[in-house]
Amino acid sequence: MHMNVAPHLLTEDRSEYERILDDALRNAYAHPDLAEIGKRLTAGQLRTMALNATALITAAAAVEYDHFVKIREEVRSPSGTSVMDAVLTADGDGASGGPGAGLVAIVTVLAPVLAGPAALIFLLVGAVLKVLAPTLTFADTLLTAGWFFAAVAAAGLFCAAVGLLLTALRNRSTEVAASDPPHREADDELFRAREAWRRALLERGILPFLRDALAAAGPAVPPAVPPPRTDRIPKIGYSGPNFSSPNEGSAGTRPRYASPDFSSPDFTGPEFGASERRPD
Repeated sequence: MHMNVAPHLLTEDRSEYERILDDALRNAYAHPDLAEIGKRLTAGQLRTMALNATALITAAAAVEYDHFVKIREEVRSPSGTSVMDAVLTADGDGASGGPGAGLVAIVTVLAPVLAGPAALIFLLVGAVLKVLAPTLTFADTLLTAGWFFAAVAAAGLFCAAVGLLLTALRNRSTEVAASDPPHREADDELFRAREAWRRALLERGILPFLRDALAAAGPAVPPAVPPPRTDRIPKIGYSGPNFSSPNEGSAGTRPRYASPDFSSPDFTGPEFGASERRPD
């Protein structure tokens, strides 16, 4: 399929687009203008945005992609002929052949395709009728027709095989010995076209999109920090008792305690007692 523009990727190239995008996000540190990845937008968010904008990003490298697809198609089918073409050219090569040869080739190709299913149907129906009604002559007619179409299909397959063999032998005889250099040259051209598309997609598509997405996100906003908790016990409508230390309050109201006045008993020594002892 040849495209003048590439508004979107082919299915087989979407994985390559995702790989280039992942490499760009993984190596974002190499680009100073992508240093805000992870602060304003994460790599996952940018990847999702880029996948949603695939058509917009790939349009920046549409010319390179168109050239790459064209070269790839030429490499895949450089001058290849299909099986139909091989059979059509087996009976005549233009000089010795003609309309008759082309007609014979067409019949040779179509005979197995048409005669095979017909033979199967006739043989199956004829066999069923033969089992159900052995004396029915129509069953024998169907079986005969089925074997006829089977023979036609076999003959067509044989002719097609012979034509393919003759074509292969003729192409081998005219094969150029040094056919590898053109193939290598085509592979090199395909490689250069692929690399040009990858480079254009990265430099003109993916990186500008990532820069624009980061710029549109605005400055990084620090996460909100909740205020510290000053009281872990919630107030439920009452307050605790007002406890105060014994030293608080007025000094006049403080009770004062005095120690009892203990004195020794009225007791004198022996000498004092003897001097004042009265005579009996």
